[in-house]
Amino acid sequence: MPELHELLSHLPDTGRLEWIGLRPARLASIEVVEAVDAVTDQGLAGDRAQGGKRQVTLIQAEHLPVVASLCGRERVDPSLLRRNLLVRGINLLALKDRRFRIGDALLEGTGPCPPCSRMEENLGAFGYQAMRGHGGITARVVSGGRISRGDAVVVEPAEPAPEQLP
Repeated sequence: MPELHELLSHLPDTGRLEWIGLRPARLASIEVVEAVDAVTDQGLAGDRAQGGKRQVTLIQAEHLPVVASLCGRERVDPSLLRRNLLVRGINLLALKDRRFRIGDALLEGTGPCPPCSRMEENLGAFGYQAMRGHGGITARVVSGGRISRGDAVVVEPAEPAPEQLP
């Protein structure tokens, strides 16, 4: 039987970036773009989040139908969720403390991205509850570069555990 460390380090090879949204100001509408520059230790050019652990927010495309169902909607437009990147094919929660590439940029998962109170306004009654557990993750930009819709999301090899080093 595999050990937990092995199970946690085993991830799909690639996912895909399906959508990019920028939040130019706190309450401003999301601007949907085809490509953006990720800036080292800052975030995405044109987005209000600059620095810290929440430089980039990512949400998993596979969770949108669940959120829609819990809100009694046919579908949910990603811009309503106020995240930057919509990714398909990789469990984003597995990327906490892991590095991954999207386009030319290298990012590192910093933690979960819980919903904000705007979800009630954007999704209607129970929108906040619908997003709990489905809010995605936050990341920081380790090395900047161009990110474009359709880019592969590739997990970097894990660093060996100290006990595995020679």
